[in-house]
Amino acid sequence: MNELTLLRKVRSDVPEASDDVLDKGRAALFSRINASGSTVVKRPKRKARARWAGAGLGVIGAAALVTGLVVTNVVGLAGWRGGADPAAAAVLHSAALASIENSDPVLAAGQYLRVDSAAVYGATTQIGDSDKMVSYLTITNDELYVPADRAEDWVWVRGLAEPYETFGPESKRVADESWAAVVSERGADSNELLRAPKGAFYSYENIHSPDKLAALPRNPYVLLNQIYKTTIGQGNSPDGEALVWIADTLRFGAVPADLRAALYKAAAMIPGVEITEEQANLNGATGIAIGRLEDVNGIRQDLIIDPATGQLIGERQVLTGGDEQSGFPAGTSISWTAIRTTVVDDAPEGGTANGIFDEMGCQTAAGVSQCPPEGVPNE
Repeated sequence: MNELTLLRKVRSDVPEASDDVLDKGRAALFSRINASGSTVVKRPKRKARARWAGAGLGVIGAAALVTGLVVTNVVGLAGWRGGADPAAAAVLHSAALASIENSDPVLAAGQYLRVDSAAVYGATTQIGDSDKMVSYLTITNDELYVPADRAEDWVWVRGLAEPYETFGPESKRVADESWAAVVSERGADSNELLRAPKGAFYSYENIHSPDKLAALPRNPYVLLNQIYKTTIGQGNSPDGEALVWIADTLRFGAVPADLRAALYKAAAMIPGVEITEEQANLNGATGIAIGRLEDVNGIRQDLIIDPATGQLIGERQVLTGGDEQSGFPAGTSISWTAIRTTVVDDAPEGGTANGIFDEMGCQTAAGVSQCPPEGVPNE
């Protein structure tokens, strides 16, 4: 009986793998465990039954095992420890099916997929020499034009980050002062226009290039294992960071339908994922919010999906508990992004070509030095 046969006694929908693939997976796993320098530790004779997140697995050098399983990409964390709440899993599988049934828009030569995004992020300022933090939210409205031939120039219209929501008089004062400084330096309507071949803005490799997207597995088990491998050691937990990675990828707005479906199915295998709001409104659009709460910091990551079309309306992070240090009230959506995609015949002309940098590694446009910010489309 091999590992996959044993796994099928628990799950009947695990994909087939050849003996050769399993042999390679075992070899990579044992090599990883041996390389970790695991030692045998003598323990008291009192027997105890060990559990791994409710999966009923014995202790076999847990850290090395988890890492090894992820590295093999054959049999990994995906599906072993349960998955999303059944109601959330049903919505995600329905969205995956709808993604395939509702085909992606077809672009003719010279056309662009226009991705409009409204992105809200938190800004926090320390007041004087005190430990008090004052926070507010800013909003940025961007336009990204993705050409039919993705090797050509992509065009990105970057809006300014304007105050969006404040929390009390002091928060409003700080937000107004910050915005006044931006307007004084750049002007209230000073959008930035950038263009870059293959979307490699600021010379960062574009993770949404056709080659990158095509290389991602469409098998949801293998895809989720690869996500765990990619994000290992990041964030507050492997499951939480996996859902964040999925949200970041879907946020791009131009993920092909088959990959979007695989990402939804992968999210359905992440423990702790549940329906967080039946009617979630995000920037005027309504969908079902599927999310996961990170116990470490009390932040919940949500995907907001239109289950009828399989399209992602947007994503958000919600602070579920009060946090005096952050300056945000409990229940605040401390960041969110709403997206809308359309097909257009042209993109704005002109703009700053990628590759113009100053001595600090920042790009200069319209006389203003701009360093690569958080939230660039290819981060």
